[in-house]
Amino acid sequence: MTEPAVFQPDWFSPPGHTIAAKLRSSGVSLDNFAWEMDMPSPDATKLLDGELKIDDRIAVKLGQVLGGSREFWIRREAQYRGDIDRLAEEIDVQSAKQWLRLLPLKDMTDRGWIGREDSVKGKLTECMRFFDVCSIDAFDARANRIVSQVKFRTSEKLRSQPHSLAAWLRFGEVQADRIQCEPWSRDRFSSLIPEMKKLTRIRDTEKFLPKLSELCRSAGVALVICRTPSGCRASGATKFLSNDKALLLLSFRHLSDDHFWFSFFHECGHLILHGKDKIFVEGEEAETEAHEKEANEFAEDVLIPDPWKRILAVLPINRKSIQRFAVRVGVSAGIVVGQLEHKGMVSHGYFSYLKRRYKWSD
Repeated sequence: MTEPAVFQPDWFSPPGHTIAAKLRSSGVSLDNFAWEMDMPSPDATKLLDGELKIDDRIAVKLGQVLGGSREFWIRREAQYRGDIDRLAEEIDVQSAKQWLRLLPLKDMTDRGWIGREDSVKGKLTECMRFFDVCSIDAFDARANRIVSQVKFRTSEKLRSQPHSLAAWLRFGEVQADRIQCEPWSRDRFSSLIPEMKKLTRIRDTEKFLPKLSELCRSAGVALVICRTPSGCRASGATKFLSNDKALLLLSFRHLSDDHFWFSFFHECGHLILHGKDKIFVEGEEAETEAHEKEANEFAEDVLIPDPWKRILAVLPINRKSIQRFAVRVGVSAGIVVGQLEHKGMVSHGYFSYLKRRYKWSD
């Protein structure tokens, strides 16, 4: 008698997907979930990502917090690990090595995006988990889709490598998924731009970034700030994750206030002015693409509106004039310097001491 075939799907679903769905449906934040689970927030994050395995203690706790039996959660974990291991085994070793060489593995590992593994299979499994794909072909399809959708502001020579760009965008998506937002509202987001502009006067990132993030969340935008991995030259990106939620991803690439705020309001321009079906990625070299021009003009108009542009055009080029003008317009002096540089009114670096410089803190 023929044995019935065992169903082996060509996909996998981490238990974190089930957990995240339950949290979204009940409106529970990640921090509250971590508190109810009696675990640190970083561990709760790893649990959702599939990096932290569900053991007996966690399974019991999940049953108490979210429902379901201990056996359900243990079985859910075993199925996920089994599926991802089996799918990794089915990938040719040589193909896996070639694929892994294209990814910014060192940065992904050092920054904790994936677990540290020595074997090819271990690295492959971690990358499949991170990208939430079941095969190299599935990843390539996603990367190609990103490249075809992306509206770059970089030259061909300076354009980001697709695999590195895909990794950066994926990390942004993962982080944004954990940020609870009100439903997207273009009108509300537009109305908050003046409040956001006031934050440009605050020097300390620990003071203005939480406020900026809160304003974004209230209009359906998840603000994520993340350094780009090697091979990715992006300074910012926007994409809609759903009809009700947008991602605004910034790299803080140049670590100065003029670049940061121009990039931020440039991305705001994309969200307000353009559709939901495109991914916009910003880099260094401006092109003449219409959407990029519109986003640039939007950022310029926010930072220095039309009545002030005429004054800026005849502004005496000295420190005191720049600082007084910045106070009157309601932005930092560094932003004014950045606009003067952009317009060719001062040489790059001449008034750089007026710009605020930021540092990454891990």
